[in-house]
Amino acid sequence: MSARTKARKRALDVLYVADIRQISMSDALAAETARARQEPERNSSWGYARDIVQGVIDHQVEIDELIETYAQGWTMARMPTLDRGILRIGVFELLHNDEVPDHVAISEAVELAQSLSTDDSAPFVNGLLGRIATSG
Repeated sequence: MSARTKARKRALDVLYVADIRQISMSDALAAETARARQEPERNSSWGYARDIVQGVIDHQVEIDELIETYAQGWTMARMPTLDRGILRIGVFELLHNDEVPDHVAISEAVELAQSLSTDDSAPFVNGLLGRIATSG
């Protein structure tokens, strides 16, 4: 597993914790940052994970609006918690990280959905991110 793949998983963990505990993403990020300082063996994936979460925080309104616009009848509240986080990471990478090719951002998001979420999640994530990628 690449460092960036691990970082995406860590970023998803932070977004998931914020959603489940109903705390701000900023508070979840601060808690994970403090934890990361105490676990230097995990530093290789933390830098990019932190960048992803901070990017989602910085662009959350835009990201969530795009997700709801292209979700075709699905509100953010109706989506599984993991799918919300996966989609936020995917949209952030599509729109705000030029170092990640669109097909890689989509593929990594689909992989997370396949391994962690429901049977219907991977096709949903793939279709939604694909529509967003081709719209811009």
